[in-house]
Amino acid sequence: MVSKPEPSSITLDATSVTIMWKDGHRSVYSARQLRLLCPCAQCVEEWTGRALLNPMTVQDGIYAVEYMPIGQYAVQFLWSDAHYTGIYTHQFLRDVCPCEVCSLEREGNPTKEGKA
Repeated sequence: MVSKPEPSSITLDATSVTIMWKDGHRSVYSARQLRLLCPCAQCVEEWTGRALLNPMTVQDGIYAVEYMPIGQYAVQFLWSDAHYTGIYTHQFLRDVCPCEVCSLEREGNPTKEGKA
């Protein structure tokens, strides 16, 4: 059985969001890129999944001000543009991890080491 991803810590800074996962994996997300991936109904069309958020409206210097755990399955961020409605599931965050290992796995090129 594959275990569900679970963060052990989340760190916010002026340019990034870093998640340390309980399995030892480390994900460092660009704050702007994570904001652009917001899955809320205001940013993504509910039925089709089509992006509604215009990337030009998200400032380059955006950052996560705070975060709040949502149950045992997700995180909600408060962004510096006052947007806060997106609920990022742990699985979604792990699926979009920008690290080299995860990127290669998404491209169908698993590494010998597996996820680091």
